Amino acid sequence: MAWLTVAATYFLLWWTVLFAVMPFRLRTQDEVEEVTLGTVRSAPFGPHVMRAVLWTTLVTTLLYVGGYALIVYFQLSFDDLPKIIPQP
Repeated sequence: MAWLTVAATYFLLWWTVLFAVMPFRLRTQDEVEEVTLGTVRSAPFGPHVMRAVLWTTLVTTLLYVGGYALIVYFQLSFDDLPKIIPQP
């Protein structure tokens, strides 16, 4: 695989996982009962972006390495999906 393909695939997977990971362990101002004047009660309390970025990178790396192993070492491809997924 070319390095540009690897980088582009990892980048797209990273952004997808980021939006899946972002809401985990998010505390709102309403839950903490410290609402800042001029914000909505459902706004996040405190910064949590760096934690989300670290978890996203970890999860994305595990998913990418797993997918890479399936493709390269077990030689699975999209053509094998009909054999894996049963037809209704």
